[in-house]
Amino acid sequence: MPFLERTVIIKKPLEEVFQTATNFEISPQIMEAVVEVEPLTEGPVRKGYQFKEVREIRGRRAASTIEITDFDSNKSYTASSEQNGLELHYHYTFLETTEGTKISFTGELFTKGLRNKLAKPMIKKIIKKEDQNHLDKMKDYIEKQ
Repeated sequence: MPFLERTVIIKKPLEEVFQTATNFEISPQIMEAVVEVEPLTEGPVRKGYQFKEVREIRGRRAASTIEITDFDSNKSYTASSEQNGLELHYHYTFLETTEGTKISFTGELFTKGLRNKLAKPMIKKIIKKEDQNHLDKMKDYIEKQ
């Protein structure tokens, strides 16, 4: 069940929005906590593509490997990561409308182990604080291009 959900409409063509949204190297400009991104897979973004993302959370740097686990060009993708018993899936869908491109986003969190299960409400709160507005920032970034 999603714990994060957001939809925005970006006043740009679908192909441009999708291409920018899947350019993960611009994440530090869109997501406040992200400070560094390093591609781990050569070539275009596709299912199986991986990159390393470094975030600064409460003054500490934490790196994780993110994999694109589902990919349908100009329609949808899922970015997934698993670390220390936490599994996170961010699902994005793209739809061309008369107003521009509609992006719908949902985030899911799964935990393993008793400690993570007990900490899940706090973990969700931290992630929400970091990522709940990233589509708004993406919209601003793309519309200014």
